Amino acid sequence: CNMSVEAGAKCSPMTVNESVNKWMETLAPSKRWKPTVPDEDAEYWDTLTYDIKSEPLGPMVATPDSPTNGKAVREVSGVPIDQAFIGSCTNGRIGDLEIAAKILKGKKIRNGVRLIITPASKHTYMMALERGLIKIFMDAGGIVTNSTCGACVGGHLGVLGAGEVCISSTNRNFKGRMGHQNSRIYLASPATVAASALAGTITDPRSV
Repeated sequence: CNMSVEAGAKCSPMTVNESVNKWMETLAPSKRWKPTVPDEDAEYWDTLTYDIKSEPLGPMVATPDSPTNGKAVREVSGVPIDQAFIGSCTNGRIGDLEIAAKILKGKKIRNGVRLIITPASKHTYMMALERGLIKIFMDAGGIVTNSTCGACVGGHLGVLGAGEVCISSTNRNFKGRMGHQNSRIYLASPATVAASALAGTITDPRSV
């Protein structure tokens, strides 16, 4: 929702779906909550429809220094990286970690690349621990941190140095966001980040 605010929206209300219902039933069964849904005859100022079946979307990357610089991963494949970051509040859910673990299992990250994984919450961290994901990450050569903003805001646990390149599953790649003003940040999915950590360069996850 905070990304939509940056785009100029005041808020981003969304209809509750089955995923939200399951999440609430699992994590807040004793809480009383009432979903809000739009009226059946609600009128909208505009409606945008995207056909993703006739033109399937492939893995995308946002190049420095803006999330709006979207490109197909094949257009930037081969760019050397120093760091791969998975997690924080964006793409740090258990499903995201499972996708990354599936790619990394039984493999080693490229020598000279730092792989940092930051689960989105303590609950997510514990689920990852119980499911053996933490071991997979560490066996691959990664570092698993506590739940925090961490490297995403350039605060700690993965701050970039001058000239370093990071591929990150976070949501912002503004200049200097993750550290030095002369570092570069590419945004991508957890799958693309994991595949890139193995190769040492930005890599299409479908190729590993």
